[in-house]
Amino acid sequence: MIRATTVVRRPAVRDEKVVDEITLDHHARHRRRFAFTADGGLSFLLDLDKASVMDDGDAVKLEDGRLVRIKAAPEELVEVTTANPLRLMKVAWHLGNRHVPAEITETAVYFVDDHVLTEMVRGLGAGVAKVHRPFRPEKGAYEASEAHAGHAHGEHSHEAHHHDAHSHERHEHQDHEHHDHGEPGHVHGPGCGHDHKHG
Repeated sequence: MIRATTVVRRPAVRDEKVVDEITLDHHARHRRRFAFTADGGLSFLLDLDKASVMDDGDAVKLEDGRLVRIKAAPEELVEVTTANPLRLMKVAWHLGNRHVPAEITETAVYFVDDHVLTEMVRGLGAGVAKVHRPFRPEKGAYEASEAHAGHAHGEHSHEAHHHDAHSHERHEHQDHEHHDHGEPGHVHGPGCGHDHKHG
């Protein structure tokens, strides 16, 4: 089976290189290694160095240089709207505080249908409606900066790669559970009792 080893971001996708498209939901667009069959029947093995979130309009590059374009599949989402922007910002903050993947627009916030979260949002005074549309949640800050750096420079720094790996690790555990990063209250710094060597 032919492999796809690179994600090409939307601005760099050349239409003449696209040979097929694949429609994936949000979770399926966050993969490192997986066997896929595209919408037109082309089978390939996604085999990336690390997990990467593929956006609508991105493509994966096959070993022979051909591209398979990514399409975001419509999903059952909750659309949150409010009477004013400040209240919408508060809704977004509460969702982010619970590590809920959310898509934020100027007039609404979207998240995957969940009755507990829906009731919480209603309690904040927001209006909710169930909709069926593609889900494009916000990326983490490190992930977004890496994608920008990759588009601008064609490569990633070691530091960006290190942080992005941790960002994806958190993402895999963030659905309705807390991801533990070590002993509670443990902070590295002056007086922590650890031998820190620099250089």
